[in-house]
Amino acid sequence: MPPDCTVPCRGWRAGVLAVVLALLAMLLPTAARAQGGVESALSPGPLIEGHAKYDADCGKCHVRFDRKAQEGLCLDCHKEVAADVRSKAGYHGRIRNRDACRSCHTDHKGRTARISSFEPRKFDHRQTDYLLRGAHEQVECARCHLPQRKYREAPQDCASCHGKDDVHKASLGPRCADCHTESDWKKARFDHSTSRFPLAGKHVDARCADCHKDNRYQETPRDCQACHRADDERKGHKGQFGPKCETCHNAKAWKPSDFSHDRDTRYALRGKHAGATCVACHKTPLYRARLSQDCMACHKADDKHQGTLGSDCAACHGERSWKEPPRFDHGATSFPLLGAHARVECKGCHRGPLFKEAARECIGCHRKDDKHAGSLGTACADCHAETTWKETRARFDHDRTRLRLRNAHAAAMCSACHRDAKDYRGVPVDCIGCHRKDDKHEGQLGLKCESCHGDKSWKVDRFDHSRARYPLVGRHLRVECKECHRSARYKDTPRECLACHRKDDRHDGRLGARCENCHNARDWPLWSYEHGKTAFALDGAHRKVRCEGCHRKPAPAGRDTAPLGVTCAACHGAEDVHGGQFGVRCEQCHVSESWKTLRGQAGFPDNRAPQGGRGKP
Repeated sequence: MPPDCTVPCRGWRAGVLAVVLALLAMLLPTAARAQGGVESALSPGPLIEGHAKYDADCGKCHVRFDRKAQEGLCLDCHKEVAADVRSKAGYHGRIRNRDACRSCHTDHKGRTARISSFEPRKFDHRQTDYLLRGAHEQVECARCHLPQRKYREAPQDCASCHGKDDVHKASLGPRCADCHTESDWKKARFDHSTSRFPLAGKHVDARCADCHKDNRYQETPRDCQACHRADDERKGHKGQFGPKCETCHNAKAWKPSDFSHDRDTRYALRGKHAGATCVACHKTPLYRARLSQDCMACHKADDKHQGTLGSDCAACHGERSWKEPPRFDHGATSFPLLGAHARVECKGCHRGPLFKEAARECIGCHRKDDKHAGSLGTACADCHAETTWKETRARFDHDRTRLRLRNAHAAAMCSACHRDAKDYRGVPVDCIGCHRKDDKHEGQLGLKCESCHGDKSWKVDRFDHSRARYPLVGRHLRVECKECHRSARYKDTPRECLACHRKDDRHDGRLGARCENCHNARDWPLWSYEHGKTAFALDGAHRKVRCEGCHRKPAPAGRDTAPLGVTCAACHGAEDVHGGQFGVRCEQCHVSESWKTLRGQAGFPDNRAPQGGRGKP
């Protein structure tokens, strides 16, 4: 291979070196010691001065049988380059399709060899972190990249190269590019709008030296008086209005003043204030002592209220004249004037200049009108209105009390219940308290009149009898109350049928007082009694016999009927032609259809001969 070859020679040498090392690794007993001796013997040449300490330590840059691992070892030592590669910054971080480090940097060429060789004039500076513009493109590399210094260590701030050109002596800081450009150092094009003092009006035409004396830009004052103190003296202010001349003057022209008190301040001048001179209010230097905007600052001597109404004098007084009629809006206070109050003069309530001492409670002015003698408290407005003191019914909400007024109660006059104006709270809320004279029941039904009576009218329209102990059904529903309740003492009304239907009792009491056993409430003539549930079931001619035919005697007390025998002889003893000699079991021979018909006749079954009795059959 030719002696000046680079990549091909390196590949050939690496192959031969790998074969030799493999053979020696199998022959020598200690691999590490063998590798160091052999690799040193086979080295292609000495390393550069910076790598000289690794002459005997090939593993610092090489990994046996792994050429790709060499780049990682390079970056482990050259940490700045590794950081650029990771962040894609600097020259090494911007290289596209970057090869291994050894493709550009080869060693083993001697102590003084340069392993990074490139043509400076052909180098593309756009691949670095510092783009060359203007005059910087014509500067030689050595002007910025000093000997014995890495290229990456070249300074990037203007002051490092142009410190001798800085006429400001670093007073404006290192950011020279804010004013100077890369085309020409002596041509400054500073944008004053980016500073704390933008130029406007005639300031644009002023020379820099007019304000920046001796090139002292940093400490240049920004207040108007620094340049216009002589103008302030000629104007006659003599510094009384402070250094903020721009509040009245502008940059277009010092004269005339364009200050407008109505526009430029929070205190517009009206009335007599518009004709007052500035020094009439501004008696101290402006901006040094802030002028108060409340009326009391100038009119404290005119305040007859002695400060009790605060400092907002404009709420009542106008600017045309201090003594002009008051224009106070009482609706903005805690006591708006309504009704008759709106027609009362101020002195009617405000007896002295200390207006806040005026009472706001009704009783403060209307104590003499309080007929309740304070028993209802001081909240007169709950019942009385501002229109007239005597108007109460439309004002007072009785629903807030323990007795809500409805129907006839709502139409009643207050005096109908509240007979004593001094004791409204002592009025009873139960019905009997007002309607005792209307209680025809004489208290027998208790005090809950509302159980039967309504508040529309005292007369009962319809009482729900189902709530009583005697619910009404059938014909009872159409009966007038007075038919049963003969007096207003309703609880004395009997509940037995005979109490009302005694004249309808055709049995003359022989069947007792429990009429409901046979009769019902639908109609009195209708009746139904199941005799089969008794000890004597009715059959034959017995079905046609009236109840009184057998039940001839009145029922004793506590019984429905008088005791009656169940034998035939009990009713037919007089008809016994046998004189009782056959006993009392007449049904052994006779049938119930007819007394004269015997068993065995007319289709009736014949029973065996009766037994017992006083005679023989």
